[in-house]
Amino acid sequence: MRRPDKRLGPNSASRLLQSWPTGVGRKQRMLPKRKPLQAARFEGDEVVEAICAVIRRIPFGWVATYGQVATMAGMPRRARLVGRVLQRLDPAIKIPWHRVVNAKGEVSYSPSRNGGDTLQRHLLEKEGLKFDRRDRLDLERCRWLD
Repeated sequence: MRRPDKRLGPNSASRLLQSWPTGVGRKQRMLPKRKPLQAARFEGDEVVEAICAVIRRIPFGWVATYGQVATMAGMPRRARLVGRVLQRLDPAIKIPWHRVVNAKGEVSYSPSRNGGDTLQRHLLEKEGLKFDRRDRLDLERCRWLD
């Protein structure tokens, strides 16, 4: 790296500008190859149904994480999608949405939930789950493993 007090000469500056678009004189980095994830191909309502089917199977007194639900629904690495689906669910649908927490074992707080976060905590406590002083559940004890 050049020191800021050293200026580029006219020859080196023009050489740098000429090589920039073509990449001449620069090392090309190769990115590591990832294994493709086995993901189910869902569209629209199929996604919602797959997520809801997993959430319906979570037993009383147990919780699952957003990422865990996504993986079990056949959509690994789509935890945010699970959160989005749960946020837009019709209240008339009877599923235990409150049993899904974030990866730290916390209830995800957000102003857009309109009090749903405090309701979720209340429902979990009603099921006998205990929060620690950091407002987290012990996932080692209460995470549902199917």
